[in-house]
Amino acid sequence: MDNKLKKSLKFSLSIAVITFVLAAIFSVISSSVLSGVIWIIGLLIVFLIVLTGVVFDMLGIAATAADETPFHAMAAEKVKGAKEAVVIVRNADRFASFCNDVIGDISGIVSGTASAIVVLQVTNVLGYNEGSTVQITISVVLTSIVAALTVGGKALGKFFAIHSSTKIIFFAARIISILDTKLKLNILSKATSSKKKSS
Repeated sequence: MDNKLKKSLKFSLSIAVITFVLAAIFSVISSSVLSGVIWIIGLLIVFLIVLTGVVFDMLGIAATAADETPFHAMAAEKVKGAKEAVVIVRNADRFASFCNDVIGDISGIVSGTASAIVVLQVTNVLGYNEGSTVQITISVVLTSIVAALTVGGKALGKFFAIHSSTKIIFFAARIISILDTKLKLNILSKATSSKKKSS
């Protein structure tokens, strides 16, 4: 029990550190990009950030809902991405934690910050001062739209994740396989080898 608790604490700490670093990177990048574009482009970037959160939330749920059996058959036939899919499903808790908690939550935070920047841009274009009724109205409307798209998108994503988990995970696994081949990352291979060593 103590060993499992230590592993859980170690994983939680590593996820917290990764989240801190990624949140800082994404915040700096989004703020820098948004400050140099017109508000319409900024609004599209906000929606892109929301879409990213929705997609990764769907991936996390699909990993927990998927069964690894069909991927074993694909792996036996040496289908590209099948081995990666098996690794994802076997490590569904960690994969889901990264997708849902890390990327998903970061997307929510960054989209909120990005929305605030867009509101300021729109207010300046219209010629109103900060704190004006117009700015507050725009802020409320945009925040509500972003929240509605996030919640609605995740609800729709959950439906597809549960009913098409095999297809979704296989698609994600193929992308990971291609990235591993092109960039020589071998992220899932390292996860497998570390798991074998610990067991």
